[in-house]
Amino acid sequence: MLTLNIIRENTQEVIDRLKVKNFDATHIVNDVIETDKRRREIQQQSDALLAEMNALSKQIGMLFKGGKQEEANAAKTRTGELKENIKNLAVKSSEEIEKLNNLLVQIPNIPHKNVPAGNGADDNELIREGGTAPDLGKEAQAHWDLAAKYDIIDFELGNKVTGAGFPVYKGKGARFQRSLINFFLDKNQEAGYQEYLPPLMVNEDSGFGTGQLPDKEGQMYHVTADNLYLIPTAEVPVTNIFRDVILSDSDFPVKCTAYTPCFRREAGSYGKDVRGLNRLHQFDKVEIVQIQKPESSYEALEEMVIHVENLVQELGLPYRILRLCGGDMSFTSALTYDFEVYSAAQKRWLEVSSVSNFESYQANRLKLRYKDTETKKTKLAHTLNGSSLALPRIVAALLENNQTAEGIMVPEVLRPYTGFDFIH
Repeated sequence: MLTLNIIRENTQEVIDRLKVKNFDATHIVNDVIETDKRRREIQQQSDALLAEMNALSKQIGMLFKGGKQEEANAAKTRTGELKENIKNLAVKSSEEIEKLNNLLVQIPNIPHKNVPAGNGADDNELIREGGTAPDLGKEAQAHWDLAAKYDIIDFELGNKVTGAGFPVYKGKGARFQRSLINFFLDKNQEAGYQEYLPPLMVNEDSGFGTGQLPDKEGQMYHVTADNLYLIPTAEVPVTNIFRDVILSDSDFPVKCTAYTPCFRREAGSYGKDVRGLNRLHQFDKVEIVQIQKPESSYEALEEMVIHVENLVQELGLPYRILRLCGGDMSFTSALTYDFEVYSAAQKRWLEVSSVSNFESYQANRLKLRYKDTETKKTKLAHTLNGSSLALPRIVAALLENNQTAEGIMVPEVLRPYTGFDFIH
């Protein structure tokens, strides 16, 4: 969430910048300012009463020693009154702090100056594109038909075992899936990312730390008996490794990667755009996370974008990179690039990665800080993350784009992992 200092010192700028996200912050920002003002006034009153009480406490002993019994008793009575008043002010202060926190979590992150204005996907800015879409002809089959033809992904079996959106990968389909995971992890490690294998469930503090709670609780699977949440992405447990941590200069850059299954309810999703692997409730994803000092975070973001672009290029997929407009960005992001690959049989673009800089927004929730060597002060770090990559739509595009009369051709970079050149 935004810090109070940012809101207090840049009030109008915060309101103006959030308009790019189509968020009218005027009322809630003014409420934050007024609530914080009341909280500080209460704190000043409490500090003044505490100072008076401390001064009286020192005098009481001296008054008794000096035989001034009546004055000492009066001072004791006044001290009791002060204690009660301070206690009452503490209750009021806690109430105002709770109100303040409830307001702050409702304010989205401020978009970066390069974020274009817009309402949705049609207003996103094309940064660059690459690769060539194959001409498959009229006989081209969508990935769900190919999956059935070669018996590699069984959607009906997944529906039987669990429900819609939980496919079963079989035989070469399972091996193909595993090969992609290992390929992505190996590439991430070569780029300096340390591998983690985190828990698949997180507590409320972790969900709050990265911004899934209270904003996206309806999209998460909630294990109510234990009050735990199935992760929607490895970003959540990996970033929370550094919750309540103070890093030193020597710790940077912090670069992490993790493979996990991901779980999303995707409430309200229906229609042709969710068929097959296009939208699932459980899917595999390899994630990269960076923690950087503020002055290095946007250089790191560009580095992450190039890294993901290289992965897509090595797989031979036609792709495009979009800078998301304000209306299409997440609540927590300051700047996001989306990667889409072209699905030649479906004749549509499929999102396969989002790479984002959250600046200090998550770090403020996480209390993730570092000690500045020059000033010796602790400052909030910047957090970044990206998919490298989300598998379902990558698999969909690879199956469709690489279909031949002999079967589905495996990209050359994956063959050392799969042990076969074709799925047939």
